[in-house]
Amino acid sequence: MKAADAITLSLDSLWVMVAAILVILMQAGFAFLEAGSLQSKNAGHITGKQIITLALSSIVFWAVGYGIAFGEGNAFIGTSKFFLSGVPSGYDSIFFLFQLAFAAVSLAIAWGGFAERAKLSVYFIFGTVFIAIIYPVVGHWVWGGGWLSTLGMQDFAGSTVVHLQGATAALIGTLLLGPRIGKFVDGKAKTIPAHSIPFVFLGTFILWIGWFGFNAGSTVSTGVATSGYGQFFGYVALTTNLAAAAGALGALFAAMILSKKADIGAMCNGVLAALVAITASCAFVEPWAAIVIGAVAGAFTYWTSIFLESKGLDDPIYAFSVHGISGVIGTLSTGFFAAPKLVELAGVGKPGLFYGGGLYQLGVQALGVIAAFAFVAIASLIVLSIIKATIGLRVSAEAEKAGLDISEHGAYGYGETEGK
Repeated sequence: MKAADAITLSLDSLWVMVAAILVILMQAGFAFLEAGSLQSKNAGHITGKQIITLALSSIVFWAVGYGIAFGEGNAFIGTSKFFLSGVPSGYDSIFFLFQLAFAAVSLAIAWGGFAERAKLSVYFIFGTVFIAIIYPVVGHWVWGGGWLSTLGMQDFAGSTVVHLQGATAALIGTLLLGPRIGKFVDGKAKTIPAHSIPFVFLGTFILWIGWFGFNAGSTVSTGVATSGYGQFFGYVALTTNLAAAAGALGALFAAMILSKKADIGAMCNGVLAALVAITASCAFVEPWAAIVIGAVAGAFTYWTSIFLESKGLDDPIYAFSVHGISGVIGTLSTGFFAAPKLVELAGVGKPGLFYGGGLYQLGVQALGVIAAFAFVAIASLIVLSIIKATIGLRVSAEAEKAGLDISEHGAYGYGETEGK
């Protein structure tokens, strides 16, 4: 290997390792966000669940998931590289860690729909199936050389692969579990207040920072050897940040219009919704389009969270609105906004409708959304229905009222305080 090539590989490896660490750090963001958004009697359970998520994902993705997602196989599934067999050390091991971090994020999203009422055992059983089979199958379709990749689907960092998948599993879990005790009174939704808005902010801020690894890291290169487009990860970071900023303001203004309140929690969810939406398109769109995508996702997510709750859906942290609806918005957005020069650079798909690219790319994006949603929804429904019919999904009413900290773990997250 030439000296210049060795330096480039070393720099790329270092960048992907840093990005992987940032994405893994997002688990702490989810822990604070969820714990703060929910009741304090479940805070310890929620934070512990994130450790389980990363630990379980690490082992299962190493054994099975990575091979199905990135192994050589056919248009639908990978059939090699199980237990990382045949995967050399160095950059390839770092790439595995990076992709593992993504899988763990998708599972963390899924658990949002199970919050405050699911048995701990469900996390182990469904989490294993999700990381071993469900998540990597769609990952193979889009990122592993599968059929959606062949069609040119544009999902740069995972609005569909990571976020829509996790949100769809969360939706199915929410529907099968039913609402939390006391959420609906006489058919009307009752607010269960967040126990710590500062925790919600801290979780959001950690996730915002982690997203630079999530999106910019998906360049999997420093770009030093790319003629004319050096350090392209910086451009991806730019569009990511602009979208997040627009999402915060879009959600805040939507809340002020619809509820007459400057809702801080809604603003935080607006940041996350925008980040989810820009995840697919961050490498394909111009800065002005990133702002539009972020603002639309932030505002629309706030409205859908209210709408779905009014229809009887108790999604405790609005996982489907924030990660599902915004994942769809982000995935479809490239079909409108993908700029020719950026598509050429990325080498994936065609320009969007607003740049004279016609309807092809929008059609491919819509097909990808439908296929991923249908597969994950059906697979999740089958697995969770079997669990429900055998060991059960939900804790007892007594355990739920006492809080999962004490009923599942034997100690409150805040010492001896019940924190009801």
